[in-house]
Amino acid sequence: MGNGNEVDIILVEDNRDDEELALLALQQNNLGNEITVLRDGAEALEYLLGPNRPLTQPRLILLDLKLPKIDGLEVLRRLKLDERTRAIPVVMLTSSREERDLVESYRLGVNSYIVKPVDFDQFLQSVRQIGMYWLVLNEQPSKE
Repeated sequence: MGNGNEVDIILVEDNRDDEELALLALQQNNLGNEITVLRDGAEALEYLLGPNRPLTQPRLILLDLKLPKIDGLEVLRRLKLDERTRAIPVVMLTSSREERDLVESYRLGVNSYIVKPVDFDQFLQSVRQIGMYWLVLNEQPSKE
């Protein structure tokens, strides 16, 4: 989906069903013209911090917590430590209700922590609201 140029949303999700639902919710509401899906933490870090990273930073990163190779907390830590990606809003979109995951996510600088609803309609509604807030309502500094 990504073409390496203007990317609105990075979705880091290894569950294909959750990926499809998130994409459906965003596309139904015309949120994010360009959505890039990455399926593990290593791929996310390579894409966002590697030598072939996009020319412009994404407007939003939706990050799953439980990812193969490198987990979401480590991805978040590295993104918030790097000057180039520190200001990108990161929303942890996870099934984990563990208090330690929530606390650690905020300690590392997550902008929002949302537990994925199990119900199909609630999941669609949650992703729609996330997109509306971060891409439409939230004011971000202009891109350099």
